[in-house]
Amino acid sequence: MNRAEKATLQLQAVAVLRMLKETRTYDELAEVTGLPAGDLNRYVNGHVLPSVDRARDVVEGVGRDELAAELESRVSRDDEGYVDNSAVVFDQSFLDLVAPVAAESLDFERPDVVLTAATDGITLGAAMASYFDARVAYAKKSKETAVEEFIESRQRLASGIELTYYLPASSIGAGETVLVVDDLIRSGETQELLLDIAERADADVVGVFALIAAGETGLERAEGLTDAPVGALTTFEE
Repeated sequence: MNRAEKATLQLQAVAVLRMLKETRTYDELAEVTGLPAGDLNRYVNGHVLPSVDRARDVVEGVGRDELAAELESRVSRDDEGYVDNSAVVFDQSFLDLVAPVAAESLDFERPDVVLTAATDGITLGAAMASYFDARVAYAKKSKETAVEEFIESRQRLASGIELTYYLPASSIGAGETVLVVDDLIRSGETQELLLDIAERADADVVGVFALIAAGETGLERAEGLTDAPVGALTTFEE
């Protein structure tokens, strides 16, 4: 890890700690992190950066658990099991914290392109792309008027409805690496289409990530389609 990477990790840890401090005293934050309250005070107030080892522990360990808890507190489900995650997908600052935590805890390789589905996946896709310094590509259910060539993936669902996604062919180049992300994975149908688009582009998939998994079905479906890491920040039982 070079100096710039170390500094980035340390700053990410501080950002996570500041988010956690919004709803906790320093003593409570010390209980969560296992770090002295005095040190936490200095980190949060910008007087000093945590060591690389401490920063990694915050981002990979405490960060994932606490961000998952924060995510769950913001999400609601109705009686039919539908998930309302609007309080999360419209909070770019929260998603910017999720990106390094997901990358560190799930060990994704750096992609050339972050691929997601419009529209709810766009904010997460932007956060992940910014973290990895990658391009972001959005597959849509309709063709853009000014684009001539598309990568198209189509699937007939169990309900009989046909779902099609289109991506401008110039968005992903052959041999490039792709990270597939989305805000929610339930059945895995959308992720299968995105993985198919990556395959049609002759790209290499480095991972599949979702903020929320509603049950295990979608994760298992994605795992059956790629050898790359597959994971979600949190999983809700169906």
